[in-house]
Amino acid sequence: METWTIRTDDGEGHLELTTFRPAPGAAAAAPAEGGPDPAAGTGVVVVHGTLITAALYRPFARSLARLLGRPVHCYNRRGRAGSSPQPADYSAATEVADLAAVLRETGSTGVFAHSYGGFVALQAARSVAIRRLVTYDAAVSLAGNLASRWRPELERSVAAGELDAAWAHLVQGLETAGPVSKLPLGALRMLSILSARTTVGAQMRELLPTAVAEMRAVLAADAELADFAAVTTPTLMLTGGWSPDYFADTGRQLAAAVPSIEFAVVPGQLHEGPIRPGNRRLALMAARFLLGAGTPAWLGFRRRLRLGR
Repeated sequence: METWTIRTDDGEGHLELTTFRPAPGAAAAAPAEGGPDPAAGTGVVVVHGTLITAALYRPFARSLARLLGRPVHCYNRRGRAGSSPQPADYSAATEVADLAAVLRETGSTGVFAHSYGGFVALQAARSVAIRRLVTYDAAVSLAGNLASRWRPELERSVAAGELDAAWAHLVQGLETAGPVSKLPLGALRMLSILSARTTVGAQMRELLPTAVAEMRAVLAADAELADFAAVTTPTLMLTGGWSPDYFADTGRQLAAAVPSIEFAVVPGQLHEGPIRPGNRRLALMAARFLLGAGTPAWLGFRRRLRLGR
């Protein structure tokens, strides 16, 4: 594991990266038929979600590096850990430029992106050269479908320093915490107080201001299906069988409208699938697609869905 930094293209900041490399001479554990696809490229960049840092993706990145036989790079987006703060004019364009810089500096051509990271990666695929892309629960807003997820109370609570209330509004609005998201606000506030005693919980509270900016960026980049028509990057959009339904709705719509995009549901997976330790199944699926092997036959229903069969 190597940790290093790169400068951002706007000249105003830097990004902290951690690189995982396979053992010398290691072969890909998930080869395409007839061998890896040369067009699959070299390294892969992992783009993390909101309210967390790249550190939670390290077990997943290690597995992916072993399976691919290639380096995998996790970087902290702006506003967390060793990276620069979010700039005053932060937007989706900030994230797209940063991802492009990471791809260039690491010599990578593949991307795995989770949640808000999936939003960033799909925005980038419209203008940045990415050879293969896998998203998991990509938080893309289509025709205003995520507007109802935005809670103005979240921003007001963050501004007032009421972080437990802010966390409760975020969790209830996004519904990404499974059954916990259905709890009343009072119960969620109490849960926030208790979770703040843990390292991850305390970190989430600290990152709440970045979540406000990121949710605003998603809504500001609200798009129509036609806006993604120019995406030619082979893309696999995954969602967990136990993830909120709106992620699957977005994936199905994009797969039906854009020839380069495939969609599949991974049974038994929650929204936090990529950061659950030991989730080799998801890493294997991502590696297969990134190597050019496509999706397993049991996930191939997407083509039938597109053809209306």
